[in-house]
Amino acid sequence: MGLISPLLAWAWLHNSGLVDPIFLPGPIEVLTRLGSWTMEDDLWGDTMISMYRVMAGFAISAVIALPLGLLIGAFKPVEALLEPLTDFIRYMPAVAFIPLVMLWLGIGESAKISIIFIGTFFQMVLMVAENVRLVPSAQIEAAQTMGATRGEIIQLVLFQSAKPAILDTLRLTMGWAWTYLVVAELVAANSGLGYSILKAQRFLKTDTIFGGIILIGLIGLMMDQAFRWLHRCSFPWLHTES
Repeated sequence: MGLISPLLAWAWLHNSGLVDPIFLPGPIEVLTRLGSWTMEDDLWGDTMISMYRVMAGFAISAVIALPLGLLIGAFKPVEALLEPLTDFIRYMPAVAFIPLVMLWLGIGESAKISIIFIGTFFQMVLMVAENVRLVPSAQIEAAQTMGATRGEIIQLVLFQSAKPAILDTLRLTMGWAWTYLVVAELVAANSGLGYSILKAQRFLKTDTIFGGIILIGLIGLMMDQAFRWLHRCSFPWLHTES
């Protein structure tokens, strides 16, 4: 019902004539455009290249941010050294880095992936560090009592206890990665969903804009549900009804 109600309201507003169809195409027009986009304009290729850019940027962020966030959360000296810098950079808008990224990396795929990386990495580091810091101190003290080394505490206590929260962090930052797609495809792209939305804006093709936005939302929703499913499968005890 939560998805159907906005759809019905959209259809009613379009059919009411209160808004010019140029600015608000109806659901049928958008579906028709998605069909022609699929048959004539390579919607599948645009979707695949956008998914590749998002997944690559997100994966690189995760590979670096997970161990770094774990170290920041576990070691006070590392926290004092890196957290202020990470906090400082995360407030900088990713779009502001586009000129530098183009200067350093050119206009190829690496530049687009880098924008998504910049948009997600610093947030992910801080969220993982906070996940680690929220591990109950009683668990750490129990491990120390049993003679665990610092490395064992990090690997077997902190990381294991924080894994459910870290997976939720990955789910949230995956959503952010998709929001940076259009920004990333500002960098001299000639394909992709974000590029198609920006190109459609220049020619007032609002049916394409709506179709691209809805498609990005649907892909993001499916990925979100996949993360939720993985969370339920990996940590079933957290989802049992009391």
